[in-house]
Amino acid sequence: MIDCSHGNSGRDYTRQPEVAADLAGQIAAGNRSIIGLMLESFLEDGRQDYRTGVDLVYGQSVTDACMGWERTQPLFGLLAKAVRARRER
Repeated sequence: MIDCSHGNSGRDYTRQPEVAADLAGQIAAGNRSIIGLMLESFLEDGRQDYRTGVDLVYGQSVTDACMGWERTQPLFGLLAKAVRARRER
C-alpha cells in the first residue's frame, strides 16, 4: 500500500497524479507488490484554515491539502487500465 501524498509527492498535492502515474506504470509492468494506493482527495483543490467568522469553501479540506475531484477522477481509469494490463501478463 503506497501513499501518493506526503513524502512521495513532497507534500505537494498537485504532484499526486505523477506519483499515481508512476505506480500505474509499475503495476502494468507486472509489479504484484503494489496492492493499493492512497490519495489525498476532496471535492476542491487545496486546503483552508478555519477562522472564526469566515465562511469555509464548501468541499475544501481544513486538514491536509487535497486534490480536487477533477484531478482525482482521471486517475481511476489510469489505475484500472494498469490493473487490467497486470492481470493479462
